[in-house]
Amino acid sequence: MQRTGKAPPAVRTAGLVRTFPSPDGGLIPVLTGIGLTVDLGDSLAIVGPSGSGKSTLLHLLGALDRPTGGDVWLGGERVSELEGERLAELRNRFVGFVFQFHHLLRDFTALENVMLPRLISGASQEEARDRAAGLLAQVGLAERESHRPRRLSGGEQQRVAVARALANSPPLVLADEPSGNLDAEATLRLHDLLFELVDGHGAALVVVTHSRELAGRAGRVLRIESGELVAV
Repeated sequence: MQRTGKAPPAVRTAGLVRTFPSPDGGLIPVLTGIGLTVDLGDSLAIVGPSGSGKSTLLHLLGALDRPTGGDVWLGGERVSELEGERLAELRNRFVGFVFQFHHLLRDFTALENVMLPRLISGASQEEARDRAAGLLAQVGLAERESHRPRRLSGGEQQRVAVARALANSPPLVLADEPSGNLDAEATLRLHDLLFELVDGHGAALVVVTHSRELAGRAGRVLRIESGELVAV
C-alpha cells in the first residue's frame, strides 16, 4: 500500500516477464521476472550486452509493449488495466521517449516536431508553439526552429528529440542509447543536456546505454544478466 503523503513511483514493475517465439515453435525468454522501482527525481542507467533485453525492458516501462507476465505501474496506474485511448493518453501525458534514432518527422520543422506531443494532449496551437519554442531555446536551437531534420546535424536532431520528449513535462523520461550515433563532442553535450533538463523538470530518468560515461552519471546503475536486473 502506498504511504500517505508520498507520491507513487514514476514507474514500478513486479514479476515482469517477456518471451518471444522462436523459429522452432518454442519460446525465447528475454526478461524473467524483473522487479524495479524508480521514484521521481531518480536517474537509473541500465547496461548489458547487445541482445540482453535492455530495449525490451525500456519499451515495457513506457507501455510501448505488453509483458508476457507481471505488471507495470506508471505513476500508480496499472498499465495492464488500460487499453486503446486510455493507454495512449497515459503514454502521452506521463512518458517522454528519446530513441537512438531520433524519429523526427522529416516533413515537419524542429518547432513542429516539438509541438506535436502538446497538440496531441489537447493544447492550443499558441500554447504548444510557446512551449516548443521555449524548449528549443533551452537546448540551444532557438535559431533552428524553422529547419527540417535534413538541415540539422545528428547532434541537433537529438537535441530536438530531447525537447520533444519534455514537451508535456512528463514525470518519466526513457532514453534508449540516446547518443549511440553521435561523435564524442556531440555525445558529451547531449549527456550534459539530458541530465540538466531532466533534473530541472524533476522527472525520473531511465537510460539504456553502452556508454560508461553516461551510465556513470546516473544515480544508480543496473545490469541485465540472464533476464534479470543485478546491481553493478
